[in-house]
Amino acid sequence: MKNNAIRLVCRKQKGLCIAFFLLISHCGYNQPVQDSITTISLKAIDGLQFDIVRFRVKPGGVVRLTLSNTDDMAHNLVITKPGAREEIVQAALNLGKRGPAVNYIPKSSKILQVIPVVNPEETGSITFTAPKQAGIYPYVCTFPGHGYVMYGAMYVTNGDLPDLKNDRTIPESRRLGELSASEHAGHVAPAPERFHPYQPVAPYLYRIFMPDASTASIAVSLSDDLSYCWDAGPCRLRYVWKGGFLDQKTLWPGKGDTQAKLTGALLFRDTMIYPLRMDTLQQAPSVDFKGYQLIDRYPEFHYTVDGIDVYELIHPQADGNGVRRRFKIPTAGRAVHFYTGQEAGVTYRSSTGKWGKGYVALTPDEAREFTITMTQKED
Repeated sequence: MKNNAIRLVCRKQKGLCIAFFLLISHCGYNQPVQDSITTISLKAIDGLQFDIVRFRVKPGGVVRLTLSNTDDMAHNLVITKPGAREEIVQAALNLGKRGPAVNYIPKSSKILQVIPVVNPEETGSITFTAPKQAGIYPYVCTFPGHGYVMYGAMYVTNGDLPDLKNDRTIPESRRLGELSASEHAGHVAPAPERFHPYQPVAPYLYRIFMPDASTASIAVSLSDDLSYCWDAGPCRLRYVWKGGFLDQKTLWPGKGDTQAKLTGALLFRDTMIYPLRMDTLQQAPSVDFKGYQLIDRYPEFHYTVDGIDVYELIHPQADGNGVRRRFKIPTAGRAVHFYTGQEAGVTYRSSTGKWGKGYVALTPDEAREFTITMTQKED
């Protein structure tokens, strides 16, 4: 009788154990724990850049990726197969007028993951499984003009990342530490200045959709009366205008796809195929935007022309009747031509070089630093 009672108790305990096991299984204790998900939080920040330019995930691991847009323009994020960033950026540019309808994301088997367009002050996110194949998978904003400088690298690896200064999968300026954003080591990049319902003190700039320019255009107020549009897509000065800056009533509080409205009248519009040439006047060069830095609050633009580094800084003339464009080409290694065209209402003067018909020719030594002064003609 005693042995039968013991066997009954054991059966009851075994039943309780089985019931408890089934209960915890049903409640999700057999699901992946939170620690098995790698969470990456990116920000789109001022200067056409992500605050984090590289991060590491495990092969085959679950990744939750968030993009918060603290910039004043809309952005997206596309993860590509290794080595495919530039191809996808060019494909996005080729979308032309169809771009906005598809979030500037082309169809391609080389695109792995996307976060569609995220407007200013908004956030987008995706959860995905990382590739099982170890490698370096680029991520990039494919808005026209943005992808040349706004990109980073997702490292799928169980190993360590290479030294930042030697990592050629990220923008050069971030390897050199020239910009304000830092790698994800506890550093926080400051949010950019946004459009204000009051007038800031010149010089200052906004990155905004401008008339007759790409979506990578930059509006710069040189003074209360003189402004210009510089386009980071084709790497060129688009136009200069007098009489004010932008009609901010159309921009405040605004979303990133708002097109700016100029206040004032055009002083100059560049209608050349491309004004700066290496060796020849006939062939349009290949250009690549590298970013900009502020010098006494004036932006100095860095780009390449046929692979040659060019630095361009624009100042107003003292009397407000034009601009001075200072160029630095430290390692031209060949003749440089600046073509002026036949722009009505503007006269040109160069600090050095020899003038031809509608252009100034400079030796490699002269091209190290020269200034083109553009002055409004008197009526």
